[in-house]
Amino acid sequence: MKSQVRGGTRWKRFAVVMVPSVAATAAIGVGLAQGALAASFSISGQEFKVKADSLVGNDFVQYGSVASGKDLHGKPFAEPVGVSGFSEAWITNMCQSVVTPDVPFIGNVSLELRAGTEKNKPVYAKDIYLDVSSLKADAEFGNIDIGVAAGSLPKSEGKPGIQPGTKANPYGFSQRAETAKLTNVEQKAWATTAGTFKLSNLSLKLHKGTKECFTE
Repeated sequence: MKSQVRGGTRWKRFAVVMVPSVAATAAIGVGLAQGALAASFSISGQEFKVKADSLVGNDFVQYGSVASGKDLHGKPFAEPVGVSGFSEAWITNMCQSVVTPDVPFIGNVSLELRAGTEKNKPVYAKDIYLDVSSLKADAEFGNIDIGVAAGSLPKSEGKPGIQPGTKANPYGFSQRAETAKLTNVEQKAWATTAGTFKLSNLSLKLHKGTKECFTE
């Protein structure tokens, strides 16, 4: 794997936070599977896990921000995240999971969502932003520009910049690339916003106990 940086630097492994993910209930999942649905969602102050064989995206941008809200007990929280945006992205063999702990009379309950599992039918996302806390992957970038100020990422001609309403320092670190490809992805995220999500071959299940897409 390789990525190109202006000036001739080559990065063989560059683990950046940039894999789109979807936090869904059954009703949301059915709507997304039918396509052409705007989506903006998080999971009540919980991180969720996403695993995928690959992600291919266009017009990548990334900058630092803060995810905030209330947790499962109604207490305010604030966590540092990397906000990543794409004009379009395609994800193959995606698995997402979130565990809700200590449900009365049941214990832990796990939500497992899978999509894009059929050959030549990946998950598709348009105008997507995501708040991610950690990522493991192999990555390749085309025409990457690292270290630009976040304020120099205006949204124009359908390309993502700083997401409206995002808490971001305009003078802070950011990066952008024309293309990006990640493989063997394992990610933890807080939230996702997208203009359109289309989940082919959607499967959503609830499990008693703890069942996650990957373990750390």
